[in-house]
Formats: sequence, C-alpha cells, structure tokens
Amino acid sequence: MFKALVDRDKSFEGLFWVGVKTTGIFCRPTCRARKPKKQNVEYFKTPKEALFCGYRPCKICSPMSLSGEPPHWVKTILDEVQKKSKLRFKDFEIKKLDIDPNRLRRWFKKHHNMTFQSYLRSLKLSQSIGMISYGQKVIDTAYSNGYDSLSGFTNAFKKSLGSSPKNFQSDDMTYITRILTPLGPMIACSVNEGICLLEFADRRMLETQLSRIQKKLKTPFSAENGPHFERLNKELKAYFDGSLKLFSVPLAIPGTPFQVKVWEVLKSIPYGETRSYKEQAIAIDNPKAVRAVARANGDNRIAIIIPCHRVIGSDGKLVGYGGELWRKEYLLELERKNQK
Repeated sequence: MFKALVDRDKSFEGLFWVGVKTTGIFCRPTCRARKPKKQNVEYFKTPKEALFCGYRPCKICSPMSLSGEPPHWVKTILDEVQKKSKLRFKDFEIKKLDIDPNRLRRWFKKHHNMTFQSYLRSLKLSQSIGMISYGQKVIDTAYSNGYDSLSGFTNAFKKSLGSSPKNFQSDDMTYITRILTPLGPMIACSVNEGICLLEFADRRMLETQLSRIQKKLKTPFSAENGPHFERLNKELKAYFDGSLKLFSVPLAIPGTPFQVKVWEVLKSIPYGETRSYKEQAIAIDNPKAVRAVARANGDNRIAIIIPCHRVIGSDGKLVGYGGELWRKEYLLELERKNQK
C-alpha cells in the first residue's frame, strides 16, 4: 500500500485510504500532496474509519469523493464546510445553497454509508479529540466546535469513545492502536499491566471483544501512545521475521478461571507444534470439556502471542480460527519453516 501511495497507483483507487499521523489528514492513494514517511502513515478501508480515528479530509485529493471530484452541487457544500469553524448546517442553510437536504443525505449514504449530518458530527468529534489530546480545555473545545452545551458535547463524546472528555485525559486508560503486519493491520489495546487485546482489524468479533474489555476493565479508551506498544511492535516484527519464538511482552488477560486456564495451556504449546482440542482438554485435566475448550479458544483476545492458531482438529485439518483460516495456515507454515 505504501508503494501504491508513492507511485500514485490508480489501480488502488477506492481500495484504501491513508492517514498521515504528522498532519492529522487522510488522503486517497493517488493524492498529489508531498508523500509522507512510511512510519507516519496508517491505512483505512473506508473514509468513515479515517474520520472516526480523528483524521480530517485532505483538501487536495477530496477523499470523501469516490472519483476524486464530487458532483458540483456536493462540492459546493463541502467547500462551505471547509470555510466554517462551527460545523453546523440546518436544512434551511442547505436549501440556501440550492441543494435539496434529502438528496444530500441520500448521496452521502450511498457513497460513504453515513448521512451528511453524521459526517459533520464525525468532523466535530475528530477535531475535538485532537484539541483535547493537545491539552485544550474541555469547555473551550466544546463551544469552539459548535456544540450548544457542555452536556451535549460530553454525551456525544461518551457515545463514540465510551468515556467523558475529562476522563479522556486521565491516566487510567485502555490505550488502543493499530499495528501493521504481513497479514494485515491488527488492533492492539494495552493497560499499565500489559497488552489486553491483539486482534486482526477485520475480525468480525472485534467490536464485541472491545466492548468486553471495556466492561471488564471499566476504563475508557484513549488513542494516545500507551504502555507496551513499542515492545509489542518490535516483538511482532521479530516474530514475522522468524527470529523470535517466544514473546516476553506482558499481558493482561481478564477472564473466567476456566478461560484463563485454557489460555495458559495455549501458551504452553511449543513454537512450530500443534495440539488438538481434545489434547488441550486433557491438558487441563478435563477430557470431556472439548467444546468448552473450543469456546474459550474462540474468546482468546490475544492473537499470535496466545497461540490459538496452534490448535487444529483431531483429524489434522485446520479449523476454528477467528482471524480466518488462511492466516492460520500462514502462521503455522512460518513457524514450521523457522522451527530449528
């Protein structure tokens, strides 16, 4: 993807969008702007994802448009959005621009899976996250971004991020980040004790797992650079390079006593080897709990490090991997190749 970005490869148009960490702006892969350094970018499947991660649309390449140039009537209102410091548009204001609000809503829904008003709310929230992250007062952030009241701003913030703006600045956080790997981006979460989640970004259960973490830890999420991420990055890179067989990054894995027992047995499966669900059940002294073991494996929130990919069917077939079987096959082959 970075090569496509550098080459402005049109064949990747619409396949991904890129966020530039140093500017807070997201672009299309064909953007004419000066190319950033590789370590300063992250990738998104949709413009909506980029917005919700705090990025603003690039003025040069118009990433909110599928073709780069939206219809003239849409471009008119997007230009007005760029001019406004307070991101609010009532229907009568939209009509003054000779635009039908219903048509505008349908266009945004079709092309970006959100309404125009949702788009404005995303921009407001994105700007707010950035301002608070850099130390702006909550009340100043709320009113400068067009919120009518502090309570309205707080409610919108909590609905999207699970925490109040005040708590967002707290040290008691679950930190969240995105890590790029040869198998696609992964989402990682950490608390002071260790890594509490490592999942592939496209896993269907990701949203459920994030919700479970929040309920168990009772802490809000923060997009700031959290503890253990640097170490996790280095160890994952070494693992995929074939030079690391045993992770040492600390983990925080809240779960039921049965789940924790199953996960500890998973960690004991040697690098490059596999076990069946039945063998795993025997290892926890409960041979009849094969199905319960399989469920606990599925509830594992720390992919690769707690190696549920090393568990296969009794017949030797690859079964039951939340990150998809092609990734399981890749990981097992990687370990077999570097086992010596």
